[in-house]
Amino acid sequence: MGYIEELGIKAARAKVDIANCGTRKKNEALIAIAKALRERCGEALEANEKDLENAKANGMSKSMQDRLALSEARIESIAKACEELVSLEDPVGEVIGGSVRPNGMKITKVRVPMGVIGIIYEARPNVTVDAGALCLKSGNAVILRGGKEAFNSNVKLVEIMRDAVKSVGLSEDVIQLVENTSREIATEMMKANDYLDLLIPRGGAGLIRSVVENATVPVIETGTGNCHIYVDDSADIDMAVAICDNGKTQRPSVCNALESCLVHKDIAAEYLPKMKAQLDKHNVEIRGCEKTREILGDCVVSATEEDYAKEFLDYIISVKVVENVDEAIGHIRKYSTGHSEVIVTKSLENAEKFQSYVDSAAVYVNCSTRFTDGGEFGLGAEIGISTQKLHARGPMGLKELTTFKFLINGNGQVR
Repeated sequence: MGYIEELGIKAARAKVDIANCGTRKKNEALIAIAKALRERCGEALEANEKDLENAKANGMSKSMQDRLALSEARIESIAKACEELVSLEDPVGEVIGGSVRPNGMKITKVRVPMGVIGIIYEARPNVTVDAGALCLKSGNAVILRGGKEAFNSNVKLVEIMRDAVKSVGLSEDVIQLVENTSREIATEMMKANDYLDLLIPRGGAGLIRSVVENATVPVIETGTGNCHIYVDDSADIDMAVAICDNGKTQRPSVCNALESCLVHKDIAAEYLPKMKAQLDKHNVEIRGCEKTREILGDCVVSATEEDYAKEFLDYIISVKVVENVDEAIGHIRKYSTGHSEVIVTKSLENAEKFQSYVDSAAVYVNCSTRFTDGGEFGLGAEIGISTQKLHARGPMGLKELTTFKFLINGNGQVR
C-alpha cells in the first residue's frame, strides 16, 4: 500500500463524519483550534525558527522568508481567522433551488461537501491552518502537502489542529499532512483519483503548472498573480502613487501584489517621478520601456517581454507608457494571469470599459489589488485565488469548497 493511499483511506473514513456532524460540532472544532494555536504559540514559533534558519542557510530571498515567517501577531491573526469562520453561515445543506414536476416529484438542489480535498502549496505555513479550517467548516476532509521549506512549521501546526479536533470528538484524520515532501509523493498525490475529489495547488507558477500538467485528479488552478495598475490620464496622481505603492510594497511576495504599472503618455512625466520617489523608499527596482527610461533616467532597467509576463514576488516592478486605455487593456490581456487588475481614473467611461474588457477574476477601480483576499471580501479565510472559471473564480471561501446534489422525493412515480 502506498503512502498517499494510506492517507486517502483515513481521509475517506473521516469525510463521512465531518460531512454529517453538523454546524455546532464544526464550530466547536474551530474554536478549539484557535484556542490551541494561542496556547501552543511558542511551540509553533520554535518549529518555524528551524525553518527560517534553514531558509537563510539556503539563500532564500528576504521576500520569500517573509512568506515563511511566523510571529505571535501572525499566529493571532490565523487564530482569529478560525474564529471568524465560526460566525459565517455553514454552506452545507443550503437549498440552492428546486421544483415540483408535473408528475408530483419534488426536486431539491442542496449544497454538499466535496469530500476529500488535497492541497499542494509552498512555503506559507499560514496556508496550513487556513486550508484546514476552511475544509473543516465546509464539511471536507483535507490532505495537506506543504513545501519542504516549511516542513517543521507544518508538522507542528497540523499536530496542534489534529489534537484540537480530536478534543471535541471528531476524527483527527479530517486534517492530515503529507510528511514526505519528495516529488514522487507529490506526483502520487496528483494521481490519487480513488481518494481525492479535488486538488488545489497554491504557490508559484512552476508549482501550479506542474500540478495542472500532471494531475489526473480534478484541479482548480490558483494563485499566479501578474497583477497590473493602469494610471489613466485623468487619474488623481497622489491616489495612483498610493495605490501603486500599497500594491507593490506592502507585501510583495503574495499573489495579489502589483507586478506591472501602465501609465497614460499624457500623465507619465508627472506621475512616474512621484511613483519612483515613493518606491525608492523600499528600494524597488524599476524595469521600464524606453519612454520610462527617458523620463526617469538610466536607473531604470530596460524591460523585456519576459519582464512584462513575470510574477516577480519581489521588490521589482515593470513599467510601460501607453497611448490610452485601449492599449492598456490590450497589454493586460496579453500578459495577465487573470488574477487582479486596477485602473486609477476619474473617467466613468474608461472605468466601465476597463471593468468590461479586462478578463480577470478581480477588476478594481481606484483601489488596491491587495484587497483580493477571502477575508477582505467577507469570505473568512480563503483556500486560494482561483484564476480559472470552472467551478470557482477569485477568492475561494466556504461555498467554493462545496458541490451540490439533487434530492428527489416521490410517491411511486415511474417513467
